[in-house]
Amino acid sequence: MENKKTKLTVSGKPKKSYKDFETSNTQGKKTVVIGKQLSKPFGKGTGNKSNLFKKSSPNFKKVSSGQNNFPPKAHPVSSDFERRKLAEQRATKRLKGEGDNEKKAKIGTKKRELKLTVSRALSDQIETRERSLASVKRARQKELKNANKEENKENLKPIKRDINIPEAITVRELANRMAEQSSNVIKFLFGMGVTVTINQTLAADTAEYLVKEFGHNPIREEKAEEIISKIKASRTENLKNRPPIVTVMGHVDHGKTSVLDVLRSTNVVSGEFGGITQHIGAYQIEAQSNKLTFIDTPGHAAFTEMRARGSKLTDVVVLVVAADDGVKPQTIESIKHAKAANVPIVVAINKCDLPEADPQKIKNQLLEHELIAEDLSGDTLMIEISAKTKLNLDKLVEAIILQAEILDLKTDFQSKATGIVLESKIDVGRGPVATIIITTGTLKKGDFFVSGLRWGKVRAIINDKGKNNDEALPSTPVEILGINGAAKAGDDFIVLDNEKEAKTLSENRAQESREGKNPLTFATQDSAFTDKSAEELNLIIKSDVHGSSEAIKNAISHIKHDEVKPKIILADIGMVTETDVTLAKASKAVLIAFNVKPSKEAKKLAEIEKIKISSYNIIYEVLDYIKQQMSGLLTPDVQETITGSAQILEIFKVSGAGKVAGSKVIEGEINSNSDLRIIRDGAIIFTGKVGTLFREKNQVKQVSNGQECGITVKDYVDFQKNDTLEAFSVTSTERSI
Repeated sequence: MENKKTKLTVSGKPKKSYKDFETSNTQGKKTVVIGKQLSKPFGKGTGNKSNLFKKSSPNFKKVSSGQNNFPPKAHPVSSDFERRKLAEQRATKRLKGEGDNEKKAKIGTKKRELKLTVSRALSDQIETRERSLASVKRARQKELKNANKEENKENLKPIKRDINIPEAITVRELANRMAEQSSNVIKFLFGMGVTVTINQTLAADTAEYLVKEFGHNPIREEKAEEIISKIKASRTENLKNRPPIVTVMGHVDHGKTSVLDVLRSTNVVSGEFGGITQHIGAYQIEAQSNKLTFIDTPGHAAFTEMRARGSKLTDVVVLVVAADDGVKPQTIESIKHAKAANVPIVVAINKCDLPEADPQKIKNQLLEHELIAEDLSGDTLMIEISAKTKLNLDKLVEAIILQAEILDLKTDFQSKATGIVLESKIDVGRGPVATIIITTGTLKKGDFFVSGLRWGKVRAIINDKGKNNDEALPSTPVEILGINGAAKAGDDFIVLDNEKEAKTLSENRAQESREGKNPLTFATQDSAFTDKSAEELNLIIKSDVHGSSEAIKNAISHIKHDEVKPKIILADIGMVTETDVTLAKASKAVLIAFNVKPSKEAKKLAEIEKIKISSYNIIYEVLDYIKQQMSGLLTPDVQETITGSAQILEIFKVSGAGKVAGSKVIEGEINSNSDLRIIRDGAIIFTGKVGTLFREKNQVKQVSNGQECGITVKDYVDFQKNDTLEAFSVTSTERSI
């Protein structure tokens, strides 16, 4: 039976009684026409149907409240409306198949035939079901849609985009800017022989090449350093003479700081541990109506970076050489730094008051380094001085002023300030503090600035004498407060217009720094199988100033050994905190405090966790301690000496001793406490210690060459004839770096 939609309609005029039904097929749909016979017509054109519900009808019976409300089954239907309704219900049921058992049975059979059972699935009795028109229509629409997609894909043209390329960019970010999948970029690089990850950083040149290969237009972004360079270049108006910046350099203990003490009328040396300058200091003095800015650098070998930084900043270098000591390694290094910076050198030959002083010897030694004194027809000013007796210090100042006049030093006083960070530290009461020298412009309180990756607002300006100032002029060394973290020594210092500009520039620098930490690497066989067997000594270093931390790190990097190497996991400034102690415990690191003290909480936690905090004030003591700790990780030298050997002739069983190897000593001697190895057919089968030595049924401590004996070995009884017993001794020697 074909399922078709059924529609029931009622004609407008009564033609037949409700008993007569006429079914007609119209346009594939079944229509039932029901004739109706009304006893009374509807109202004349009014459409009033109230006559159908009149209770005065002869066939209507009122039922009392006490009787059942349901009418009897055989109750005759007399109302025309009820007859019409009943006829419609019967016709609808008939068309739907209700009440027709035969039709129901056929439909049920058809549904059951369509069900898939196990038995039907195993047999071939399943008839193929014809697809409906709706299914065919959907399939055609899907095919048309897919065809349109393919056509649109073919008609799509690649979009050429302008891609901004910074100095460093990750693969993910580059792919996003090109609107490409990261996997495609990685595949392209892999095809070039470069293995990268999605977070790998690419250099600007590499990124530019990739952008071109993917059909886009690369545009190089301006770096933060380029922006700063433009700002600095614009501040060159209103030029005036400025005080010279003089750096005092030389070998350790040649009197650099002592000379400055006399000029400044202070006593700084007494404040330095061991009499060695370990901080870079800056002072400004006034002599002969001229202001001079002095920078004092350390002479120890570890402070190379400090000396280099001072030479780059300076206008004139004063090289201090002791007349009784001569030219030393740090003296030569200072000369190299000064020449690299292309600044004039004034030589101060100190300690000329000593009887063993020989200034002429110093002048001759300096000839080897192309420093020729004026009395030797050269152009280098050399002054013989004594810091102790203040000999010729005025001549030294005159020589510095003369060199400054020749250089004709000028700068802009009215522009916003720029400078260089000499040193930085974290003060417990004041927070991060940076020591800077102004090179251009005037620094004022309230200025917003950027220094390296840091930025801030100047809250206080403190001069070299410890007084608060409202401004700082060029060539003036000052301490500033208000930076948002510890600045890095050697970073530039530049004042900007507002907070937003300073913050944005600092963030750009930080972003460039982070992206530059993961350079593009090439996968090679050598790098994949790098030997990582060397032991590592983890180090945590806390120091008072950034320069000291820098010097310690530089010195540690020169400690080399094949079996053990130092690894700095943290080098920071400030006191030792609980976090440092926790990190030392987690990483099994050596905790070193240089010129700082641990906090009370850190000291208490270190006692609980049994973490040693090693405190030092002199840098070479730190290096000695690190070498000592590294030596403890070295395996000792083990030397083995063969003392004797014996050959087993017979095997006996002795009560109380077990199996005894009857042997003859063929070389050296065998002791009762000797280490012993058993050799069979040229292979060592056991290594242990001698149990008991027998000589003619008596226990002995030693058996010499040519004597026969009985030998037991601890934890071994499986002797065989002709086995060789080899006695040896082992000595261990500790090694050091």
